[in-house]
This record gives sequence, structure tokens and C-alpha cells, in this order.
Amino acid sequence: MNKKMSLFVLFVICLATAFFVRERGVAQIFQDFKLATSSAQGEDPQVTAAKEAQAQAQSGGASAQATAGLQGTTTQSQTKPATDAANSSAKAPGSTQPATAGNQQTAPGTNTSTTGATKPTASTPTTTTKQPAGTPTPATAKPATTTPTAKILPATNLTGTNVLVNKTYVLPSTYVPKDLVEPKVPFSFSGKSQKKMMRKEAATALEQLFAHAKKSGINIAAVSGYRSYQTQATIFNYNVKTQGREQANKFSAIPGQSEHQTGLAMDISAASIKYGLEQSFGETAEGKWLAQNAVTFGFIMRYPKGKEHITGYSYEPWHFRYVGVEMAKNITDKGLTLEEYLQETQGNIPQQG
Repeated sequence: MNKKMSLFVLFVICLATAFFVRERGVAQIFQDFKLATSSAQGEDPQVTAAKEAQAQAQSGGASAQATAGLQGTTTQSQTKPATDAANSSAKAPGSTQPATAGNQQTAPGTNTSTTGATKPTASTPTTTTKQPAGTPTPATAKPATTTPTAKILPATNLTGTNVLVNKTYVLPSTYVPKDLVEPKVPFSFSGKSQKKMMRKEAATALEQLFAHAKKSGINIAAVSGYRSYQTQATIFNYNVKTQGREQANKFSAIPGQSEHQTGLAMDISAASIKYGLEQSFGETAEGKWLAQNAVTFGFIMRYPKGKEHITGYSYEPWHFRYVGVEMAKNITDKGLTLEEYLQETQGNIPQQG
């Protein structure tokens, strides 16, 4: 009887244990056991629980990475045939789509750039940045051209009236004409100034020009004659500061490259435009008269319209240069610039621009 009872009790205990294990779970039973043990050892059960959660998270992350790696391997093995097809070097027979750069082909439904890189299909939404109108694409953009550095040479025949000074032929910083005088003509300003000066021969010719203008009822005034190297440097630097170097170089000379330093040039204007040095002067009665009559006294309009690529400067209807009567007539009759005339008569004169 006792033996049967003992067996019955043992059966009940086993049945209850099995039911408990099924409901509670083996992992949770072990966790409860660890918590009970740590509590007995004096460790906070919440700390232990946190450690357990961290361990589970790390274990889960490792599993996720392993799964991702397995999926990546599977995807790569599935897409490799398509990649091999894209690297094919021959055009498929009967295909109407030319091979892309690098003799590569792509699967139907994909777009390729000129480098063969695959772009998203038309069904894939993409975000693009809109370029300003007129912006060349990389495939059609032309490389920027580089302007070669102009050859600089020393000006020669400094004492002659045919001396050429421009962006190629440059005067030394120490050059000052020895025969500078002040012509007896009206100026747009009063007082003493070096910019009233000209070389003696040019000054005499200017006086004759102004006298003839007065007889013709044309009222003009001299504005700026001789300038030293240092004065030109100040003017040019100011223009660079206010206009930028590229723009300033179109109408203002770098020191050493200005005709004013020769003492043979004079800027002329009139009260009708408030003695300004501007292109509108060429449309005034005074400007038109000068363009027609200055040649008689040995002056040329040094920077005429349409010759900018030769002279290197913008049209200046106020800038007159003395070269002598004979040369002035030859230049004017042929419609040449000083550069073109010297090229024609002497040769080997570089053009500007």
C-alpha cells in the first residue's frame, strides 16, 4: 500500500513538473534561478536583468548580421549573371541599342550614361537637381580655353614721334620725356599739373589744332596729357579696385603701357558732355569735328571703333596721339591703326587682344 502511494505521489510530482516546465519555459526557469542566486549574493536583480537583456540583444544582433550576410550572398549569386551580361563586349545580334562606352551592354529596361554606369529604371522614382537654362552637360561641356601670356618687349625709338607703346611694347618706369612743355590751349581744369604737359613738337601741333577748332566754332578742351609711370599706376590700381582687373584692362593701361607716358597723347573733350571722357563724345559735334580734322595737324584717333582686337583697348574717341602730319595722313587714309601701319611699313609688329 505504501509502495503504491509513493509511486502515485511521484507520478503526480512528475506530471506537475512537466506542466510547469511547459507553461514557464526552460529559459525562464533558468533566468529565475539566476536572479535568485544573484539576490542571494547581494547583486541588484534589476542590474542582472539588464545584463541579460544586453546579452540577448547582442546575440540577436549577431544573428541578424549572419542572416543579412546569408541573404547578401544569395542576392549576389542571383545577380552575378546579369552583371556578367552587362560586361559583355559584343552587341547582341539584331539589337537596335548601341553598346555604351567601354563596349558594355545592359539588360533591357535600364538607362546608361556614357560611362556605362546603370541608372534607375523609369519606374523608379528619383530626385534630380534642375540646372539653370543653358548649362552644358558634362558630356558636351567644352574645356575652358587658356589665353596665352602676352609677350612683353621694351619700346624702342623712345624719342621718335612714331614710338609704339601698347600691351606688348612697354616703357621703362624711369622714362620721362626731356622736352615736356605746357601747350597754350584751354583745359578742363585750372592750376598747374603735369597732365597739362606734352612734348614740345606735339604741344605746338595741339595749339594749331585748337586754334583751327575755334575758328570753326568748335569749343574743345584738353583734359589729360602726360602721365608719369607712377601716376598711371595709381589710376590703373583704382580702376582695378572699382571695376575688376579684366574690365579695367580694356580701357585703362597698366603702368608702362600707357601712351600718356610718351608725352605725345592728349585726351580731349567738350563742355557739351561736361568734359567727360566717354564714348558718347564721338557722337557730339566736337567729337565728329576732331575725327575729321585732327589728322591735318598730325594727330590720329589712337583707339578707333572696330579695332579693339588690334589695339587691345576699347573705342576711345577722345584719345588723340601725335605721330606727325605725313604718318597721320597715311594711317587715316588707309583706315589703319598705328600697329597696322607699322606692321605694313616695318613688319613684325604683334597685334594686341
